[in-house]
Amino acid sequence: METSLYLPVKAFLETFGYVVKGEVDGCDLVGLSDGEPPVIVICELKMSFNLELVLQAVDRAAISDEVWIAAKISAKGKGREADKRYRDLCRRLGIGMLGVSGEGDVSVIVGSVSPMPRTNPKRRSRLLREHQKRRGDPALGGSTRIPVMTAYRQQALDCAAILSVGPSRVRDVRAAIPDAGKILLSNVYGWFERLDRGVYGLTGAGREALERWPRPDP
Repeated sequence: METSLYLPVKAFLETFGYVVKGEVDGCDLVGLSDGEPPVIVICELKMSFNLELVLQAVDRAAISDEVWIAAKISAKGKGREADKRYRDLCRRLGIGMLGVSGEGDVSVIVGSVSPMPRTNPKRRSRLLREHQKRRGDPALGGSTRIPVMTAYRQQALDCAAILSVGPSRVRDVRAAIPDAGKILLSNVYGWFERLDRGVYGLTGAGREALERWPRPDP
């Protein structure tokens, strides 16, 4: 699975000073550098190099400063990483290639020097906000068919934890979670119920959510 590539690639990018998190706004892996504005690095993961991986990288290039693709290196040396045409395509597009060995070692096959300008500042800003607001790195890059632990879900779980003690006023919950008013009112996940004006309680679904997702460390 792609998730098996996430930790080796994350560790590789962290050696260059990036703060790396998985499954941010649909991207398998997003790294931010220190500094203002931060450098955004995106990497997409697949078990083998293919055209779909390149197409994903082309899309991500619109919102990043560097874009990489990473895949497991073929044990027989017959994968796309050995195809000069594939490497040249990535090179021309400014897409970096990372190879991951069976032992988890990461090597640079093609460097990332992107000639493509950023063309979607709105998507870029959304990606940046999600990375910066998310506490820790709660999602493995490459995960599929499971809910992603977004910054919004983390805050909703914080609200649920407070209400698990008993019903509470919005202003009291907001003291700990500034966005509590919007989260309780929208009730996206069905975890909360309005008991009175400005007073909310926790539903059974909310208690189940707290059991499924223990609160992440701040």
